[in-house]
Amino acid sequence: MKVMVGLSGGVDSAVAAYLLKRQGYEVVGGFMRNWDSTANGDFLGNPTLGNDQCPQEKDYWDAVDVAKKLDIPLLRADFIKEYWDNVFSYFLEEYKKGRTPNPDVFCNKYIKFDSFLDFARSQGCDMIAMGHYAKRVKGEDGLYYIHKADDKKKDQSYFLSQINEDQIASCLFPLSEIEKPRVREIAHQLGLNTVMDKKDSTGVCFIGERNFKQFLQNYLPSHDGDIVLGEEGPVIGHHIGVLYYTIGQHKGLGIGGVKGVPEGAYFVYRKDVANNVLHVAQMSERYLLTSTKCYLDGVNWIGPRPEGYLEVGVKFRYRQPDQKAKIRFIGDNIEVCYEDRPVEAVTPGQIAVIYEGERMRGGGIIGQIYRGEERIG
Repeated sequence: MKVMVGLSGGVDSAVAAYLLKRQGYEVVGGFMRNWDSTANGDFLGNPTLGNDQCPQEKDYWDAVDVAKKLDIPLLRADFIKEYWDNVFSYFLEEYKKGRTPNPDVFCNKYIKFDSFLDFARSQGCDMIAMGHYAKRVKGEDGLYYIHKADDKKKDQSYFLSQINEDQIASCLFPLSEIEKPRVREIAHQLGLNTVMDKKDSTGVCFIGERNFKQFLQNYLPSHDGDIVLGEEGPVIGHHIGVLYYTIGQHKGLGIGGVKGVPEGAYFVYRKDVANNVLHVAQMSERYLLTSTKCYLDGVNWIGPRPEGYLEVGVKFRYRQPDQKAKIRFIGDNIEVCYEDRPVEAVTPGQIAVIYEGERMRGGGIIGQIYRGEERIG
């Protein structure tokens, strides 16, 4: 069987390719170019540029080195237009609304498990494979589901919550039962010098290590405004644009020494985009961050829909422990109730992912949020 591995230039995908080759698959590497570095002031690199090389191109040449070491071919695919149309445009529109999107989830849905899958098939490959820490498990109903990886510290099932059953069935996850230290150990044994100690990538997929606010200002110009204590004031500071702040944020607010206002730390609990006002409160009022119910739209669901309520675990953000909740479908949307255990900082635009034990059932985009009967988001 011929498999195309998404070689990212990192250690995880490199070891995934090696494991598949050892298992007898015919392995081909595929490097995805999703972001136009030259349009953002970066170098279109080559090995001679050294430290001036842009990160994306450095990753490409690291992937080239890995492919040579593993003796597999490497193909390069350009998905810049698909990425802009399906991921980055969505990202900008959500931020304009004052919401907090997660583009990495939609990069998986539209690019890695869609455009890349089509590219692999066009090259005669039967399946694709990724270096994600997740499991593909065939259920008793004959459908393929995503399960959490054995390495719970690295589990990435959250980011796969928008891919459908056909996409799951078409992908292998060689790292499903391996912990990260063992992955690096294998890379050292293979002499994969360019990636074996390479730092894990962090941040939004197309931004990487760059300053997020500075990057966002290139596309969404800032507009200064007031920071207001509570709902009606007083004004205790000024912000550079409500779009650049997140619910629950308590660092970088620049509040301090306000006459007539008690000293202490503050956090953002509401963003008024229409009036360009940031509403903050002191830490003693963190209940303002809690909610008891929310609704999900843009739902992706694997398997039969439940009739009535279903008790589940829900992650409202990556690395969050599963929160006990009960869900039900209302049309194509999902109502998520967790009134017995209110949750902090459930944020519009973010992704909520639903689990039954180890099995991921799907997820959706957080829309309306309630605390009791009061709508707060």
